[in-house]
Amino acid sequence: MRFAAGAEVRVKRDFPELHGPCHIRTPHYLRGRPGRVERPLGSFPNPEDLAFGRPAARVPLYHVRFDQPALFNEGQSGDTLLVEIFEHWLEEA
Repeated sequence: MRFAAGAEVRVKRDFPELHGPCHIRTPHYLRGRPGRVERPLGSFPNPEDLAFGRPAARVPLYHVRFDQPALFNEGQSGDTLLVEIFEHWLEEA
């Protein structure tokens, strides 16, 4: 696992080229946004491959917490959003 609990991360601002069927499990509204790893969850088969019956490597998965007002321009200070995100979508902030 590349990131430990408490690590500051950013969701990659990535738009993969679509050469056939594609299933991107990371929400679009999180791309480019900073968050903090709440905890590692273990490694699981990559759902971006499983969705199409392709062989799927196991990829680390994390709970990442985001500041809600920064994402949606609503809510109060201290409101957060907790999202499961696979490691290949994260980079150091």
